[in-house]
Amino acid sequence: MKDTSHIPAQISLRQWEGRYRSLREAGLREASYGGPLQRHFAAGDYRLEQLRFDNSAAALRLWNFLLSETERLFAAKRAGKKIIATMKDLGTVPILAYALPETVAFYPDGTWWIPCVMRQSTRDLAIADAMGIDETFCPVRAMLGAFETNQHFPPPDLLVCSVGATCDDFSAIAQRLESRRHAIHWWEIPSRQGAREEEDVMFVTSELRRIAEKLAEVTGYELTNERLREAIAQANKVREKLNQLRQLVFTAPKAPLPALEMLIAEMLAIHYCSDRGETLAVLAELVDEVQVRIEMGEGCLPADAVRVFWVNPVADLRVMNLLEECGGRLCGSDFMFCHALDAIPTDVLPMEALARMALADPMVGPAGERARRIVRDAKLFGAQAVIVSRIPGASHCATEGTVIREVVSREAGLSVLEIEVPPVSDGVRAGLRTRLEALMETVRRKRA
Repeated sequence: MKDTSHIPAQISLRQWEGRYRSLREAGLREASYGGPLQRHFAAGDYRLEQLRFDNSAAALRLWNFLLSETERLFAAKRAGKKIIATMKDLGTVPILAYALPETVAFYPDGTWWIPCVMRQSTRDLAIADAMGIDETFCPVRAMLGAFETNQHFPPPDLLVCSVGATCDDFSAIAQRLESRRHAIHWWEIPSRQGAREEEDVMFVTSELRRIAEKLAEVTGYELTNERLREAIAQANKVREKLNQLRQLVFTAPKAPLPALEMLIAEMLAIHYCSDRGETLAVLAELVDEVQVRIEMGEGCLPADAVRVFWVNPVADLRVMNLLEECGGRLCGSDFMFCHALDAIPTDVLPMEALARMALADPMVGPAGERARRIVRDAKLFGAQAVIVSRIPGASHCATEGTVIREVVSREAGLSVLEIEVPPVSDGVRAGLRTRLEALMETVRRKRA
């Protein structure tokens, strides 16, 4: 029988049992957090049973890295490291934190995936309901329950949250969190206005300096320009490697890596999944795998898959599999933190460079600006359609989809589909499938 184990494919959690044994027999070398994916299911990540995964060793490392973050955070706490919880800014404050020795940063925001991954077997959403933050709010409300139970991350030594040009729902949730005696160090990010750009940069720079002073107070280390320059250099290495991965995957004739793994890989950029060095190693291994597949002319999806640009992360990871089941492939993305993908300037003072990066956040400026970046990137990657995934309850999703649709349709001539994805989408899966299949058929007719 011909050995096909090296051929790119998407496999189930059960199929990963045999694949893992094969990789081990072939001499697989794993990081300290390695092991079979099944152990995460046994620990309560029940949604994994319904996902389909890329079959490479690089993807195995990616998933193990993601799913071991809780263990990593508790281990860091036990080792005496300072744990910095940073909320909402998506990519800025962690760079400040990682500039300091023995300091780890993470995003409590990430708990919005827990009800999906654990298939609502946790009490996180029920706790949020009891606090008056029900399902009419953004799914990030799950972090209220996470802070109450201390099961998903240890009590942080410092909790930092941005306000101002942020989602109204998130601000309300964060304020409810503070009312539960979780002290928050607030900082403001203003709405981006071109006419007062330099004034905004000066203001945000001063806000970041306040955070630096607080970090010094908590950690005992001064955040010097030298330390911050080194942290920026390391962040740029991660961003360069991630952008190399995106360029390779999104422009390849056949998709060399599935949408789900690309979503997870991009998320690493905002806080390194609590380990900056390992993030770079994980991304490098993915790039190596993708390069080999492209050189071999291999892919995990048919060559005629519809090339889709995806806007906003999904509350239910299974929907990324559904995109491909319906005949699509990911060819471009805006998961709400494009500013965390761009290189940070090195020709200005480091604190000013981070201020400029924070102000580049697509979520703090007009929706039209975000739409035009989507048009630019969709053209760059050769996307044939755009999907805007609305986040249930998120205030920014109420109108931005319409703006994006109008700009993309007018300036790129692409079909745009808006969908809404709840934390667990099983109840609306049939409807989502119908709409996705209709979009794929529309694109195929256009290109025929």
